[in-house]
Amino acid sequence: MAKKNKKPAAGESPTLEPQAAAESSTPSTTTNKKKPISPAPQSSSSSALVICRNKHWRYISSFHGPWLQLPLEVLETLANANYYMPLPRPVDPAVFYDLVKIRQLVDGATDLAVRAANGVASSALSNSLAGGAAHHMQALGLGFGNNAGAKLSPERRFRMREQATQKLSRAYHLDEIASSVATMQSTSTLENVAGLVLQRSPNDPDANYVHFFHEKIPSRQLAECTDFRALDLIIGQRPSDCEPLRTRAIVRMFKEDFEGAVQDLTSALGVYRLQQPRHNKPAADETMQLEQKTRRRRDQPPLDEKDQPSSTEVQLLFQRAGCYLTLACDHVPLALPDSPNEQNGNSQNGTNGSSNGTANGNSAPQEAEGDSEDKGPTKKQLEMRKIVRLYAKRALRDYMEYFKHFHYSPDLPIEVSDDFSRQVNQATHRNKRYYGQSRYASQDPGSPTGTSAGHKVYELASLFSATPPADLPPYPSTELVSPGSATAESIQTTTEVVTYHPLLTDALHSLLLCHTLVQTSAKELQRHAHMVARLARLADGYPVFQASRSPARADWIEVLRRAENWIELSSSWEALCAPAPLPTPMSASGVSAATASVNAMSITGGPSSVETEEQRKERMRQQAIIEALEDERVNDEASFKAAILARQRRAEADHAISSNGGVPSPHAGPKRWAVDDGREYPILTERAEAVARWIREAPTSSGTGSSKRKKKPRTTKTAAGPDKEEIAEAA
Repeated sequence: MAKKNKKPAAGESPTLEPQAAAESSTPSTTTNKKKPISPAPQSSSSSALVICRNKHWRYISSFHGPWLQLPLEVLETLANANYYMPLPRPVDPAVFYDLVKIRQLVDGATDLAVRAANGVASSALSNSLAGGAAHHMQALGLGFGNNAGAKLSPERRFRMREQATQKLSRAYHLDEIASSVATMQSTSTLENVAGLVLQRSPNDPDANYVHFFHEKIPSRQLAECTDFRALDLIIGQRPSDCEPLRTRAIVRMFKEDFEGAVQDLTSALGVYRLQQPRHNKPAADETMQLEQKTRRRRDQPPLDEKDQPSSTEVQLLFQRAGCYLTLACDHVPLALPDSPNEQNGNSQNGTNGSSNGTANGNSAPQEAEGDSEDKGPTKKQLEMRKIVRLYAKRALRDYMEYFKHFHYSPDLPIEVSDDFSRQVNQATHRNKRYYGQSRYASQDPGSPTGTSAGHKVYELASLFSATPPADLPPYPSTELVSPGSATAESIQTTTEVVTYHPLLTDALHSLLLCHTLVQTSAKELQRHAHMVARLARLADGYPVFQASRSPARADWIEVLRRAENWIELSSSWEALCAPAPLPTPMSASGVSAATASVNAMSITGGPSSVETEEQRKERMRQQAIIEALEDERVNDEASFKAAILARQRRAEADHAISSNGGVPSPHAGPKRWAVDDGREYPILTERAEAVARWIREAPTSSGTGSSKRKKKPRTTKTAAGPDKEEIAEAA
C-alpha cells in the first residue's frame, strides 16, 4: 500500500501540503523507500508526508474537544465539580483529572522549551499558554526578545529542556492518546526538545520515551519505520512502569502482532495492579461519604493528586479487549470452508482465480462447495472455530471489566443534571456576573441537590448481565422519540444519564461484535443491541469532549446490513441510536435548552471567536488530515483522500448549522452538546466482513462429539495463546 504514494506525487500536494509544512521543516530526501529497519525519516520518498509518530495513534479523534482551549483554571474547576456530582457523574473523573494534569504538564513543558529556545530566563510568557495566537508567536519566537532577562548559558538551556522532557514524559505516561492531541495543539518547539536532550544523554529514559512519540516518520508507515529498541531500553531501565509496555503493545498492533500485544498488555496490567493495589476503592468510598453530607458549593475542596482516580487500568483493558477481538476475527477465514463469495476477492487470493480461466470460473466453486458439504468441516476448521469463540469470550470479559468503571441511572432528577450545567456556566462566565444565577443551588436536605438525590445507579456491566435490572424504562418505546418531538407539554422530572468516556461508544459496539462471534442467541443479542443503543444515544461529552466517529459502530452497521438484520431490530441502527432529546426543563428550576446551547457555544468559542474564515478552513483541513491518518479504515491513497474530503464536508455542514444565528434550527428541537449522528463514510473493513461471514456460514454448534473431557495438568501458557483445555471449553 505504501508503494501507491509514489504515483500521485503531484496530485497529493494540494491536500497534504499544509500538514507537511506544519510538521516538517526539512525536505525529505529521495532514497530507497524499502528500509523498514531504520526508523529515520530520511528513508522516505520525496512524495511521502513526514509527520510525528504519535499522529498515527488510533482514537485520536475521540479526545478532541474544548479541554484543549479552555483556561487551565476553568478546566480544574470543571473537573472538581464533575467529581463531586452524584453518580453517575457526567464524565469519567479519572479521564477528566488526566486532562487537567496533561494540560498542566504540556503547558509547563511548552514554557520551558520556548524559553530555552529563545535563551530567556524569565517565565513572562507562561500566562499565555492556554491557547490561541500566543502559541504561534511562541513557536516563531516573537514578542519575547531580550526584555525578559539575560541570555542563558548552554548548561542552563539543557537543564530547562531536560525538565520539559520530564514533564512531557509524565504526560505520555498518564494517557498517550490525550497527550498526543495536546502536543499537536502546542508549539512545534516541543517536537525537538527530547532529541536535543538525547544528544547529551542518549540513555535518558524520559527523553527516549518522548522522542519515540515525536520522531518524524513517513505517514502511514509506522510499522515499517518503527522498532522496539527505544522501548525495550526504557522497559529494562524502569521495570516498575507499566506505561512503556502499553506503548509497545500499541506498536505491536500496528505491526499486526496481536498476540505479542496481548502479552505486553497483560504484563502491564499485572505491574499496575501490583503497584497500586485497591487504589480506587477507598477514593470511591470517600466520595460516597462526601455525597451523603451537605453539598454546598464552598465544600468542594480540590482533590489531592494522590487521591485522584487513575485511568491506566481502563486504558489497558480497552486495548487488550480490542486485541482479542481482532484475533477472533483473524481466525474466522481459517474456521470456515472456502465459499463462492471468496471467488470475488481475487485480490486477496490471487493465485487460484487467475490460473483457472473464465471457462472454469463457475464450475470450480460449485464442486468445492459440494465437496465441502459432503466431507463436512475439517479438524483444523473445528479447532479454529473454538479459537474464534475463545478469543471473543476473552474480549467480552475485558469489555465487561471496562464497563464496571462507569455508571448509568434511569431516573436522575433533572435538577441534578441542571445543577452541573449551572456550575459549568459559572466557571466559563466567571467574569460576566453569572455567579448571581445560583438561586437554584438548593441547600435543602430534601432537594435532589442536597444530601442525596435518591435515584437508582447501576454499573454498566450489570446492564449486560444475564439478569439485567428490571426497573429500567422500556427501550425502544412504542414510538421512537426524535429530537424535534420534544414539546413543552411533556414536562419531565427525571432523565436517563450515563457516565461519558471517550472510548465508550466504540466499546459498546465492540461488545455486540463479541457477542456475535460467541454466537449469543438472536433474542439475547437483540436485548444487548437495544441496551447499547440506549446508552449510545445518551453518551454526551459535555463540557470537554466533542463527539467522534467510532470504527466499531461503522462495522456493526455494516454487519447488520450484510446479515440482513438477523436479530430483527425494529428500526435502523441510526434511528435507534438517534441522540436522546434534552429533557424538558421544569418550569421554575431548570436550565432552559437555549441556556444550555449558549453555555455550549461559550465553551467552544461559538460565533464570538476571533478566528477568521481562512483560519477556520485551515483548522478544519488540518483536523481532517489528522483524523484520517489515525483511522484504521484508511489503507491506501484513495481511501485517505476520500476520508479527508468526507470529514471536510461534514465539518462544513456542521459549521453551517451552528452558524445559523448561533442557535439550532427551530425545527431541530433542543440538541445535545455533541452527538454522533452516524454519518460514517463507507469503507468496509476486514473485521466487518469477517463477522458478517461468521453469521452467515458458521454453525451454531461446533459439532464435536463426546462431552467428556480428559483432565490434564495445566501447562504454562502465554498470555495470548489458548491452551487445549480452554479450546475445549470454548466449544
